[in-house]
Amino acid sequence: MLTKYSTSRRKFIQGIGLTAIPLIAQSYRPFSENFENKVQDNHRLLCCNIRVDLPEDEAKGFGWSGRKETCFQIIKAHRPDIICLQEVLKNQMDDFKKAFLGFQALGFDGPEMDAHTTGYHGIAKNPIMYSSDRYELLSAGGFWLSETPLAAGSKSWDTNRARHVNWVRLKDKKTSKDFRVLNLHLDHKSQLAREMQTDLVLQEATQYPKDYPQILAGDFNASAENEVYKNIISSGWEDTYTTVHGNAEPGYTVHLFQGDKYAKKDQGKKIDFVFAKGAANSIKSDIIRDHVNGKYPSDHYFVSAEIKLT
Repeated sequence: MLTKYSTSRRKFIQGIGLTAIPLIAQSYRPFSENFENKVQDNHRLLCCNIRVDLPEDEAKGFGWSGRKETCFQIIKAHRPDIICLQEVLKNQMDDFKKAFLGFQALGFDGPEMDAHTTGYHGIAKNPIMYSSDRYELLSAGGFWLSETPLAAGSKSWDTNRARHVNWVRLKDKKTSKDFRVLNLHLDHKSQLAREMQTDLVLQEATQYPKDYPQILAGDFNASAENEVYKNIISSGWEDTYTTVHGNAEPGYTVHLFQGDKYAKKDQGKKIDFVFAKGAANSIKSDIIRDHVNGKYPSDHYFVSAEIKLT
């Protein structure tokens, strides 16, 4: 698998190493501060494709303005320590920052480096949010999933849109243990692009010791039957969901705002995942099918993983 890499990409990799729910109270505490959680080494992560803010969705009644509070309510109800987001425009990130005051958001600050700043081109953003009370930021970065990973907005391998990955290294302030979180969104049309984009991320992650805890979350636009998934597993990552629930296909995570009324739900597959590698064990993992009075937060179900550092 790794023989696909050119010398230039190898040099780059070496370089960059250097159901309705009840209303909730407005005062929000992350999972780490939940009195029910007595295990300091457990970290709850949510992976949320929130659906980009589009005018056509507004016209259909699924617009961001009408569902953002539902989105915030559902995410808060699951008390995450870390939130990995996909399909986020700047106005949506601004809304998240206001709704999650106890969190630091990375991956959408500073000048816009992608030449394509409007429409769907603007969704190549996968911000990571983490509890600033619980974690200290050790380092952070990102790169574009292309043959020129340092060129903003660059595209390769027939990818339909420019894609990239964000990552953070966090230290738990209570236990002093540190770990790494990566967040991505793979191309939605090209299988070649998905495979090559994944390979780039997998190769970059090998810079770290084999037992160093790493978590990889995102919308992979590929199911467990796809070579993308198989390559991730064969590279030493575990699927947090199958670790808990077994290998049977759990079903669709894309539902087009229709939930269990989605017409193609019998054909749909899980394409949103949280993987773990190194000294990180999956304790719990779920597909979040919550809604508020029939209103869903996104056209995707969110997924969660509770991970224990060992």
